[in-house]
Amino acid sequence: MDDELSERARLASKACTTTVFWHARRTPGEALRAVADAADGLGVDEWDTYAEKGAVAQVETRVAELLGKPAAAFFPSGIMAQQAALRVWCDRTGSKRVAIPDLSHLLKHEDDGPRRLHGFEFDHLTEGRVTAKADDLRRLSPGLGAALVELPLRDAGCLLPSWDELAALSEAARELGVPLHADGARIWESQPFWGKDLAEIAALVDSMYVSFYKGLEGLAGAALAGPEDLVAEARTWRRRMGGTLFHLTPYAVSALAGLEQRLPQMGEYAAWARSLAAELTGHGLKVSPDPPHTNTFLVFAEAAAQEVAERKVAFMERELVEPCGGWWESRVPGVAETEVAVHDAALAHDPAQVAAWFAEVALG
Repeated sequence: MDDELSERARLASKACTTTVFWHARRTPGEALRAVADAADGLGVDEWDTYAEKGAVAQVETRVAELLGKPAAAFFPSGIMAQQAALRVWCDRTGSKRVAIPDLSHLLKHEDDGPRRLHGFEFDHLTEGRVTAKADDLRRLSPGLGAALVELPLRDAGCLLPSWDELAALSEAARELGVPLHADGARIWESQPFWGKDLAEIAALVDSMYVSFYKGLEGLAGAALAGPEDLVAEARTWRRRMGGTLFHLTPYAVSALAGLEQRLPQMGEYAAWARSLAAELTGHGLKVSPDPPHTNTFLVFAEAAAQEVAERKVAFMERELVEPCGGWWESRVPGVAETEVAVHDAALAHDPAQVAAWFAEVALG
């Protein structure tokens, strides 16, 4: 997208009176006022201090309860939480080798931080848009310090393993004596796929990271849940990495609000996503996974991404509606793709109407 089109897109998006995907727009003032109202509604009347007490402690207790784990620790970011978890597991096992999907966030979006900061050596648990199975772990050479499974695999369209596949992977990890950590950034959104309690899901792994700003619409923040001794050591790494900010209360309050208000809606988000996906395929678009496993999935169109971007800008300027996110060239020549993420904003729209908008923008 050239500079002129980018500026048109920015202005058109700003002028739109409604959006469909991700969360409804809020100004910083609106978001902060919502946090203040949530603090009053939740009865939060004291600040945390360096991640101790107050709303931070409440979030940690709530997450541990939801996931059925002995303890949880609040982190300002998921990057920090996961690196801390893997560092503790690897220090305990005496090996820096970590089995990990090649599409993992740690490899794709962290500027080589895990290797540079902690010296991890990564073995590919899977390659490409597939989920990990027991045999994938068993085929790796002995001596792993830990294994990571991403639930769901976001860069594969939020792909999830079946329940039996996940249970078999868990059993294999325990047979091999390999600590199994879950990147559960979107575990809240994944739970409806299996129809299991969160604690039953988390019981299949030794530790799990969860995010608060994605489906739960928190300001920021994450938590790491697991055994008490693991979490205690991870807290030490949180301090070493600068994660014990003087006050984390605003983030913790927004996390508590998300758990109360958004968590019960995850099934509705996923159902709306499946309805939209069915409508999109009727218009000649491709979706993956089909049907979607969570509220998030990928859409493919036989078109050039630049042409789709031009049509999207023209649509927004005319209709004052932002009907989809950004598009990029896929690995297949002549095919563009985009990601769909369904939250509250989408529920205000008819999936059939959104699919028609989508097709107009994507296919012309």
